[in-house]
Amino acid sequence: MKRAMIVQSSRPPILETPFEVFNESDVTPNDAFYVRWHEAGFPNSVDAADFRLQVHGVVKKPLSLSVADLRKQFEPVEIVAVNQCSGNSRGLFNPRVAGGQWANGGMGNARWKGARLTDILAKAGVDAGAKQVSLHGLDHAVLPETPRFQKAFDIETVTANPDMLVAYEMNGEPLPLLNGFPVRLVAPGWYATYWVKMLSDIEVIDHVDGNFWMATAYRIPDTPGNSVTPDQTGYKTIPINKMHVRSFVTNISDGDFISGVAKPDPMYPLRFSAEIRGIAFDGGSGIKMVEFSDDGGKTWSETKLGGDLGKYSFRRWSTRWNARAGSGAHTLACRATANNGEVQTNVAVWNPAGYLKNNIEAYTVSV
Repeated sequence: MKRAMIVQSSRPPILETPFEVFNESDVTPNDAFYVRWHEAGFPNSVDAADFRLQVHGVVKKPLSLSVADLRKQFEPVEIVAVNQCSGNSRGLFNPRVAGGQWANGGMGNARWKGARLTDILAKAGVDAGAKQVSLHGLDHAVLPETPRFQKAFDIETVTANPDMLVAYEMNGEPLPLLNGFPVRLVAPGWYATYWVKMLSDIEVIDHVDGNFWMATAYRIPDTPGNSVTPDQTGYKTIPINKMHVRSFVTNISDGDFISGVAKPDPMYPLRFSAEIRGIAFDGGSGIKMVEFSDDGGKTWSETKLGGDLGKYSFRRWSTRWNARAGSGAHTLACRATANNGEVQTNVAVWNPAGYLKNNIEAYTVSV
């Protein structure tokens, strides 16, 4: 069961996590984890004992694996990783774009446990000439003409990434049905369109998968910053892939009134101090630094990073804010730098699908 969520759609179910949840803990509780299905037809229940994951295609030994097989035949691996919808924050695009109007709650961070995809493929034995690994689940479209939802990775991408899992646990429990029970793909660092839920079929193919969800949907401009202008046409596109660095304040919201602890100061009798907390993440290099500004980004100071749950996880940060201008309005902001050198910028990306938003977040507050 889910707690109260923000309903974007009931068919297929699309549920957004209320943003205050991200201030509760480093990992997002299962009952508050966002939900995004593409096709309305999926089982209301799945018998884990009868379920089988098929592994086939250009392999030496096709496999039919139960959940018990995944648990017993392969080394169990745990990874804490952010799952973020490609369209997270789409509702904040300007000019507005079509699609689910997410705020910033189309994401979550969880502890995933499962078998490595590379180990499963090794057991099947990938033949020479394999080009991609194509994946789909138990969900299906309501109308027969709607393309089946499936995603694909280049074989080199999979073999070079042992952190990809076929997961059967989420935060120490079986996956919730709405989040992909009995198993789902976990592709740390990649946008969630690749995290196929109710994963039932892994096919190794000797060609590039040209299905709708790879060749047409979930594509981004192949331009600097993957950004274009609203009137721009004729540009090349590529499939969306790894996430960009982001950071947020979690214990306040834009427009809040903040109360702090008074700090005696003869020059600033209304000066006060308050703790500001937040989270940051990127596509898998990890967070190097988060900076804080109380003047709309004119000046920055480094914050204190919290415990490190791994390079794919949310990284908690905090700082003590001592207001310099006394009571009144302040524009707060946070800026993350990843270990790979990527830094958030003030420039907001724009593309017609509403993907990749990661510019610096600003919060106007009153003291």
